Amino acid sequence: MPTISERGVIMPSSPIRKLTPLSNSAKARGLKVYHLNIGQPDIPTPEVGLDALKKIDRKVLEYSPSEGNKSYREKLVSYYAKYNISVAADDIIVTTGGSEAVLFAFMACLDPGDEIIIPEPAYANYMAFAVSAGAVIRTIPSSIEEGFALPPIEKFEELINERTKGILICNPNNPTGYLYSRAEMNQIKHLVMKHDLYLFSDEVYREFIYTGSPYISACHLVGIENNVVLIDSVSKRYSECGIRIGALITKNKDVRTAVLKFCQARLSPPLIGQIIAEASLDADIDYMQDVYDEYVERRKFLIDRLNRIPGVYTPIPMGAFYTVVRLPVDDADKFCEWCLSDFEYEGQTIFMAPASGFYMTPGLGKNEVRMAYVINKEDLGKAITVLEKALQTYNNLPKE
Repeated sequence: MPTISERGVIMPSSPIRKLTPLSNSAKARGLKVYHLNIGQPDIPTPEVGLDALKKIDRKVLEYSPSEGNKSYREKLVSYYAKYNISVAADDIIVTTGGSEAVLFAFMACLDPGDEIIIPEPAYANYMAFAVSAGAVIRTIPSSIEEGFALPPIEKFEELINERTKGILICNPNNPTGYLYSRAEMNQIKHLVMKHDLYLFSDEVYREFIYTGSPYISACHLVGIENNVVLIDSVSKRYSECGIRIGALITKNKDVRTAVLKFCQARLSPPLIGQIIAEASLDADIDYMQDVYDEYVERRKFLIDRLNRIPGVYTPIPMGAFYTVVRLPVDDADKFCEWCLSDFEYEGQTIFMAPASGFYMTPGLGKNEVRMAYVINKEDLGKAITVLEKALQTYNNLPKE
């Protein structure tokens, strides 16, 4: 029988989805499963987006331009201006989700064997995109004790060599919820300038910042405009994960030219998704404020409840809608599996993402999980009660 590719062998499984079969089995047994594993908000999509979908009146659902509809890109210019990000429509390439934007950025900017540096824990699919592009990820651990702040810049310097081509950050961060400060972003800027690196910046959670600290985009950093490749998506902003519309934004014409070749090879981003995303830019201010307020409440509620459980600790996330939680268990992977396969409390159980899948350094995150507070407060409360009961039961099991 033919063998699969080495790339297929080393491609990592998603820590967010790998336990889905166990979750499905738990549901088949009649259990209520609380999903804290995945960033799929339960927030309603804006009515203007749904209305645009319902009112589509076309005789042909045609290909869109490979770079995306011009009307949508022009409308995005005004959206970014609200965040003091000055771009032209031609700086924006519409992608099939933020995921494709990351993949095409890697394909356009990195040769096989080139290295990029990423603080960890990091969004697990970055590793998968790097494998797809033949690139090598070098990671620098951040710590839960320090709230997952940017590691010392000297640690980055230690990893830079002749194959280093870029740094990737997610700000606000998935999976930690950390928000990089102006001082930290300036440290990154100076490193990028010194070594002439790309700065890939995933900023899909900019709407969700819960502190008085300002949002500092990579596009705000003066002097590295041609080094920055911004990654964006409507998935979280408008609760539109399923329409698969993202964007790659850069002032670097050579990068855009290269990315467009990959866009042409895949023909076009989703037409229907662009129609919905363009309409959603008209969502009124009340919609966005209500969504923001809801996440603020969920965040406060979840963090307070978690840190009251004996042996559990999580820092206060400053953005996005995730938090990494340290649990009083030896192996969070096994615990998460056990919660779905062997545990129930009053007909309920909980689905969490083991944090080890967000680290590349072996052994890190072994007693941590990522939780997404994307379900309503009542269900969040029930989920945390289930977690507390599960920890009590698990830690009283006979040791193997």
